[in-house]
Amino acid sequence: MSIARLMQQASAGVSAGGGGGNSWTDPDLANASYDNVSFSVTNEESLPRGFQFKPDGTKLYLVGQGGDEINEYDLSTAWDVSTASVNQTLSLATHTLDPWGLVIDSSGTKLIVVDNPNDSIDSYDFGTAWDISTLTYITTFDASSLVNRPYGLAFKPDGTKMYVVNNNTGVYEYDLSTAWDLTTVSYNQFGAKDSSSAAISGMFISPNGDKVWIVDFSGDDVDEYDLSTAWDISTLSYSTSFSVSSQGSVPLFITFKADGSKMYFVDNSSDTIFQYST
Repeated sequence: MSIARLMQQASAGVSAGGGGGNSWTDPDLANASYDNVSFSVTNEESLPRGFQFKPDGTKLYLVGQGGDEINEYDLSTAWDVSTASVNQTLSLATHTLDPWGLVIDSSGTKLIVVDNPNDSIDSYDFGTAWDISTLTYITTFDASSLVNRPYGLAFKPDGTKMYVVNNNTGVYEYDLSTAWDLTTVSYNQFGAKDSSSAAISGMFISPNGDKVWIVDFSGDDVDEYDLSTAWDISTLSYSTSFSVSSQGSVPLFITFKADGSKMYFVDNSSDTIFQYST
């Protein structure tokens, strides 16, 4: 772990051992390092896309374009992807084709997923929290008026804002007048990607809404952006980038440990999730 990271954690009241619960400290990408830890999802999915952890790191959820499905994994050691094992798989093909980005709310009761070829966003409810076998389709939001082939997806934690990545332009911000309810979505504004990012896919927004990480899959790197006004995507400005080319040649989606101390990305070329310390 870098000195800069330790200093950030100390100022935020987080212990070097990852204590302090889920208190977030911004990742230090300049000093990020590969953990030599990875997990192949080849047995379940040939075209892995968006993925997310349960907030305690004991479960992992991944959607795939190859099977039009969502996969649920258990981790015997929280946040260590090498300890993942498949629990169950559920087809989404009846309503969602070629799923890309996904978001699950912190209570594990809502799933929002990108339907790529239909330029739409689909929502599902969990009958039992975190159990994908209990998912029920609810509704669809048509994003085609603005977005052609949406890729990445993110939400404000309270469910009142949604962010959708268009791979060659940037990020579209929407408001939800009722949290997590796609029937109440309205367009707000747009944030342009930096010219150095040729083709973008997955995104992650910090819990306080002042930083964004976007995968540039054409450049094999993760680009960090600042938001000068929290949650306002129109204030997006490029900060720095971190190459993941030593591990993957087609990175698509990214996520972080709940305290920001680990970064994970899924590589399309090897169907593998790679783990870093930040």
